[in-house]
Amino acid sequence: MLSDALSYPLNGDSWLRTILVGGLLSLLTVFVIPVFFLQGYYVRILRGASTGGTDAPEFSDWGDLLVDGLKLFAVNLLVSLVVFVAMFAVAAIFGAGSLLSGAGPAADPGSGGGGIFAVFGAVGFLLFLAIVLAIGYVAPGMFANFAREDSIAAAFDVSTVVAGVTTSEYLVAWVLAVVVGLVLGTIASLLSIVVVGIFGLFYVQVVTYYLFGRGFADGLDEKRGGAAATTY
Repeated sequence: MLSDALSYPLNGDSWLRTILVGGLLSLLTVFVIPVFFLQGYYVRILRGASTGGTDAPEFSDWGDLLVDGLKLFAVNLLVSLVVFVAMFAVAAIFGAGSLLSGAGPAADPGSGGGGIFAVFGAVGFLLFLAIVLAIGYVAPGMFANFAREDSIAAAFDVSTVVAGVTTSEYLVAWVLAVVVGLVLGTIASLLSIVVVGIFGLFYVQVVTYYLFGRGFADGLDEKRGGAAATTY
């Protein structure tokens, strides 16, 4: 899977043009609109990888790219809302615990209420971290299912998403994507000072989205008995 992912952005007759266009759009993200075109392109990668595509998609049908990008942005927004609600709830509990811990002894030296709330706050903070990590693991699967089905609702199809992300295929793909992002992403970031790194960062994004789409689809198909085992 890793070798397929690393070669994926370089497959096809127009791979160089695709890398150049993707890099230029990445440079122009300060103007916001190019972000949605890039997001739309990543949707195409997820869709292509999940259906067995071997060549990276081209930048074409820009209207469709924009629409797909806006849809993926909407999915990201809804996922972020879940994180925000969790963060707000934990912050409220943690803040109340800290406040009561400070005020408790003065009001009642024998009271342990503040300490209890502080413990609740600490536990809540750990739960928040667990939620963030869980969403970081599950979210790419949500994006992949959205791309496969071309439906925002599919991103929140709990049974399908859970079935896809609780497979060894998806786990391996997710870990590989993280490693690629950390290693190659760091190298590309360092090279960004001479501009060429921007194109490297786009390459890394293509590789990681391919891994997410491929891992989710392979895992889901394997669990449902609809595909042959994947060779890693």
